[in-house]
Amino acid sequence: MKITVLTDVEREGADCDAVVGQVQEALGQSGHRASVLPVHGDVRKMVAGLTRRKPDLVFNLVESFGDNTSADVAVAGLLDLLGLRYTGSGPGALYLCQNKALGKKVLAFEHILYPDFAVFSHDAGFETGGSMRMPLFVKPLSADASIGISGDSLVHDTTALVQRVEEIHRKVGDSALVEEYIEGRELYVGVLGNREPQALPPIEMDFSGMPEGMPRIVGSKAKWSKNSAEYKGTESRLADLPEELRARLQKAAVDAYRALRVRDYGRIDLRLAETGEIYVIEVNASCYLESGSEFATAAAAAGMEFPALVERIVQLALERYA
Repeated sequence: MKITVLTDVEREGADCDAVVGQVQEALGQSGHRASVLPVHGDVRKMVAGLTRRKPDLVFNLVESFGDNTSADVAVAGLLDLLGLRYTGSGPGALYLCQNKALGKKVLAFEHILYPDFAVFSHDAGFETGGSMRMPLFVKPLSADASIGISGDSLVHDTTALVQRVEEIHRKVGDSALVEEYIEGRELYVGVLGNREPQALPPIEMDFSGMPEGMPRIVGSKAKWSKNSAEYKGTESRLADLPEELRARLQKAAVDAYRALRVRDYGRIDLRLAETGEIYVIEVNASCYLESGSEFATAAAAAGMEFPALVERIVQLALERYA
């Protein structure tokens, strides 16, 4: 098929993320004719590029649009309006996953366990999802990629809570989501599929290399600052779990995936509490696909190397449109 890989770039003419070339190469290995359309905040250019290419399918890797980090929702809606077939979730699922408080309310309706939370907004009243106990974890309501998350995100008193909320308002320009902190193991479960979603082997974040006293969380430094203690002290790996626990984690992931109407592929972030309870922390629709990511690592462990994974996502999208 003729497939356009649609991606956002930081500025006009900037290099694409490594995942773009990896996906393009994988599509070529499967016999497709793949081209890349990088966009940065120019709707007309994006529409013209798609119209000129007339793709059989758009492989949608857009996470933002220009300076708008929430615009992946609008891009998916535009693809719908243009009548184009594309991979990944639609605007509804992307919005539910992006607005973490709204997503948790959907999980509540489906009786899926998540940490109690409250939302502190610039322009709205205090909103709570339960009675919370310290310590609390404070993060932006909508931002992803660990933006606005650091060791200071874990607070133990009201003064620190207020300071952290104000910092998110000021520096990130987002509402603050405050959650009850769940002490325990952090695990990620990738899910593939639509009518019959398949849960991939769980990946665990190993915090054993973190300096003593640092909170066991994945902040922006742990993700992006290669010289930081947080980056060096964390490592994701296949989880060593009893079969019964693995099955429980995978069921929780698939339940959350279905509840938020995720399509084709996604990753569910979970915390396994010391009591044995499984909490859904986040649902990531159309999650990061880079060949070394947790999602691709889990797929490889399930016997699906990267080219096969990319082709599977293509076929899942085509099945929906058929």
